[in-house]
Amino acid sequence: MRTHDVVVIGAGSGNAVIDEGFSSLDVAIVADGPFGGTCLNRGCIPSKMLIRAAEVADTVRDAGRYGVDARLSGVRWRDVRDRIFGRLDEQSAQGRQGREDEQNITVYDGTARFVGSHRLRIETADGPVDVTAERFVIAAGGRPVVPPPVAESGLPYETSDTVMRLDELPRTMVVVGGGYIAAELATAFSAFGVDVSIVEQTSALLAGQDEDVVETFTSEARKRFDLHLGREVVGVEGQPGALQVKLDDGSMLAAELLLVAVGRQPNSDRLAVDKTGVETTEDGRVVVDEYQRTAADGIFALGDICTPVPLKHVANREAEVVSHNLKHPDDLIRAAHDVVPSAIFTRPQIAAVGLTEQECRDRKLAHRIGKTAYADVAYGWALEDETGFCKVIAEPDTGKLLGAHIVGPQAATLIQPLVLAMTLGLDATAVANTPYWPHPALTEVVENALLDLAD
Repeated sequence: MRTHDVVVIGAGSGNAVIDEGFSSLDVAIVADGPFGGTCLNRGCIPSKMLIRAAEVADTVRDAGRYGVDARLSGVRWRDVRDRIFGRLDEQSAQGRQGREDEQNITVYDGTARFVGSHRLRIETADGPVDVTAERFVIAAGGRPVVPPPVAESGLPYETSDTVMRLDELPRTMVVVGGGYIAAELATAFSAFGVDVSIVEQTSALLAGQDEDVVETFTSEARKRFDLHLGREVVGVEGQPGALQVKLDDGSMLAAELLLVAVGRQPNSDRLAVDKTGVETTEDGRVVVDEYQRTAADGIFALGDICTPVPLKHVANREAEVVSHNLKHPDDLIRAAHDVVPSAIFTRPQIAAVGLTEQECRDRKLAHRIGKTAYADVAYGWALEDETGFCKVIAEPDTGKLLGAHIVGPQAATLIQPLVLAMTLGLDATAVANTPYWPHPALTEVVENALLDLAD
């Protein structure tokens, strides 16, 4: 059995835990897949590179609105795909090579399961390897959920892990799911000319967002996709390339390709964490305290396998916390998840931070709304945007921001001043009135929404 000082399970954000401060320690990294994890290889980065190409295609289609005559003659799918993964696969390989070149680090390729409180069995291509360590970091991420009617059909389907590496674009696609992953991928493939149908069991898309966001996005999605809301998939029939997706109302949707994007689940069940004394929630998340420590002595966890906010920027922050706390056990720092922004790169783009209006009502919190449409600021005119808006929610007496929601171009960028204001506890009126806001930049939609709070 090989003994290490620290073993990190996962080569995504877990890899970021190990910095020069560990150079005197014997470290192992267990990689079940390519370095960089979901974000670099199957998630946020390739999907945004894909969506950027989709935005270019849509820009050409919309050129006539600006008096520009342009025509989209086609999309070279393999070139789009290879632009993405030609770069990202190289990044992943370089990340692996960099770790293998470090004398104090051992990289194990394979799947891992705990077989004791501090003992791990790794199934490698050369057979099982047992390792032990005083300290472990569980950063094994998650995987797509596949509903039983799809999994049990015996017919092919894609998930967000696989669909971006297709060899050919299908002509028709059924997307199962109405959350941000489903919405982003549907947006991209639709822009490339795929006829997309979406099946979602709730009555609207992006149901967890603010009600105004949900209403606006669902309304816009109806113009782009064939929506089947309030419906569930109960079976899949046909043959590869000619699928028939059966819904609970008896209707059938024909598609060349089925994309399942109903959510993700933590990988804790694959690690046998119960052998260590590590606790999990009902949905499989590893339980950690504010220092990212589990219930088992010397075992930390971070990222999608444990966090209630499964976003890459959260996992990265948690990795910083774990790295510090491993090196400084007498000077622990906390991971705070009070003000975490999110962004959805659909068309229209969406960004959010803090509470929704409906959450404020449910909690019986006194609140005030400020809202400004893109169409009411000068750069919104330049964009010819008729649907975008910025909505802010604040306490009536203090002006403290409780939440913010933006729909429209550059939403993911525009949310940041509101994130800063919430993080620093700044008064919304002071944020609007004290700094200069460039005119006629799109940031005026944020400024005016803040000013609207006082009206």
